[in-house]
Amino acid sequence: MNTFGHRFRITTFGESHGVAIGGVIDGCPSQIKLDFDFVNEELSRRKTAQSDSASQRKEPDHIEWLSGLLDGVTLGTPLAFMVRNEDSRPDDYEDLKEVFRPSHADFTYEQKYGIRDWRGGGRASARTTLPLVVAGAIAKQILKEKNIKISSRLVYLGDVVEARKKGDTVGGILEGRISGVPAGLGEPMFGKFSSELAHAMFAIPAVKGFEIGDGFALASMRGSEANDVFVEEDGIITTETNHSGGIQGGITNGSDVVFGVAFKPLPSIAVPQRTVNRVGEPCEITIKGRHDICALPRAAVLVEAMAALVTVDFCL
Repeated sequence: MNTFGHRFRITTFGESHGVAIGGVIDGCPSQIKLDFDFVNEELSRRKTAQSDSASQRKEPDHIEWLSGLLDGVTLGTPLAFMVRNEDSRPDDYEDLKEVFRPSHADFTYEQKYGIRDWRGGGRASARTTLPLVVAGAIAKQILKEKNIKISSRLVYLGDVVEARKKGDTVGGILEGRISGVPAGLGEPMFGKFSSELAHAMFAIPAVKGFEIGDGFALASMRGSEANDVFVEEDGIITTETNHSGGIQGGITNGSDVVFGVAFKPLPSIAVPQRTVNRVGEPCEITIKGRHDICALPRAAVLVEAMAALVTVDFCL
């Protein structure tokens, strides 16, 4: 399943240390003049080597647009693009090709396919999320015309400095917000806005938790505390509070859609770890190469991109 979306769909391809990664967007409306500068700005937000807590892999991330455009305007046909991997170092992973790295997808991919790309995790690498940021940037442009804005903020971050000293990693929490979304988006039962949004967030590597509105905190509230009272303001029905995160019955109510996304500590650490090799023999490994200490600084744009993809899909 390498395609996300229903009406506005993105299919991605490529591996972390392969020739290139890219995507094909189908369902993008015609006659949209793409803001390529904005797309590149969004890509720069997820780039590596921009801080000492990020992977030092230096990729220029130059987009090659292959189809679906004429003079920068969308044709309504499949919009295909790719980005070549120019700073891949598969040799960094040579010592790990016969072992299963703890909390990576090495073991599960091999169980599923009988083979795995050991070069940086292959399809399981965060490198493969780049096409989603491109698609999200285009979705944001479409939403901007509808006065819908996607944003995010950092809620919690582990001690990056201490983790760096110890060769370790940390996790954290991001809050996403969809502002200006109209009431009525979402389908009953199995096409809820909230379920599609959860699906989108769990497609992001390292995501282990998701909540809408007050989420898990609602479990300790009473109904009288958690209910969002309806009021009328300037001829518009709205709510006094937003414990529901802008979604009720799986359908948007016109308030901001607010959600939280929890990221685990990244599993590539410089600390020696116990594991087993492909035949089950115990061994110890120390992971080398270029890795993030924390996913959150670069993941914020990805959270926004996936939220944009869900929103534009419902809007269409």
